[in-house]
Amino acid sequence: MSAAEEVVTEGQAVEAVPKRAMTLGTGTSLAVLVLLLAVPLFAKNFVVFQMTMLLIYGVAVLALNILTGGSGQFSLGQSAFYAIGAYCAAILIEQYNVNYALTIPIAGVLCFAVGFLFGQPALRLSGIYLALATFALAVAMPQLLKLNFLEPWTGGVQGQVVDKPDAPFGLPIGQDTWLYYFTLVITVAIYILSVNLLRSRSGRAMMSIRDNEIAASAMGVNVALYKTLAFGVSAGITGVAGALGAIAVQFVAPDSYTYALAIQLFLGMVVGGVGWLPGSFIGAAFIIFVPNIAESVSKGLSGAVFGVLLFLVIFLVPHGARQIAIASQQLAARFKR
Repeated sequence: MSAAEEVVTEGQAVEAVPKRAMTLGTGTSLAVLVLLLAVPLFAKNFVVFQMTMLLIYGVAVLALNILTGGSGQFSLGQSAFYAIGAYCAAILIEQYNVNYALTIPIAGVLCFAVGFLFGQPALRLSGIYLALATFALAVAMPQLLKLNFLEPWTGGVQGQVVDKPDAPFGLPIGQDTWLYYFTLVITVAIYILSVNLLRSRSGRAMMSIRDNEIAASAMGVNVALYKTLAFGVSAGITGVAGALGAIAVQFVAPDSYTYALAIQLFLGMVVGGVGWLPGSFIGAAFIIFVPNIAESVSKGLSGAVFGVLLFLVIFLVPHGARQIAIASQQLAARFKR
């Protein structure tokens, strides 16, 4: 079976990925985990912070990957759920003195509920119409956060500062290092849960809807339930990423969560490979580090340089990092023979 096959659904191409091609092998996964654990031992605080943001954005892109790669639904509104998670954590920490660790699951549950409810009317939409509806949500969210009656909680236009937590139990490590390891643990847990979800009965139901909605319905799959469930799970994971992002950046403001963030997350998914979960973190690395590279090439034309680099990536590897991974596996297999 090909690792990348095109399935045409309702006039649009949705990339279908076999279950076995969605993750890395056990050995490779353990090697990557060891490298991530070793990062704070050799890197400076700024690099550790960047790696923390890479993990956070990787979780947000992974959430979008579950929605698009798993159930075939397109969304350009993930920045709205990211903002809800971020503000949930900031308000609970700064105004209600809730422990930062407890704000993570609370933000996830809240965003799951919002995403599930939003998924109900979105059932009538598909393809570009669903993408436009979610895009409208992303455009509206920053303005909603600036409303006067919400200002006592959100801080209005000026935003709100969030205190960075110290390491617990008197551990002799800095705040950045502790937050990196805290984020890494949550990231690994979400990654494992996401893999198991897509391999479960619910995951198979979502992927059957992605491949052929009519056939899935004929086989007894509750299309409405699993579509809204995919939206809820994706929004919940994005909310967790938003809460972690607020704690890491130590600041929340409406203009930090515009539709530009939603487009960045969508771009990260495409670059990493739609439906390939490890690619979510490769896509996150792209949207974090490539703009810096483009600015180092030309500060005045950084946007143009970034556009050229993005064009080259899409032109050379249209299926993203997953295409490179598959080619590498095939090459290694030839050498073994």
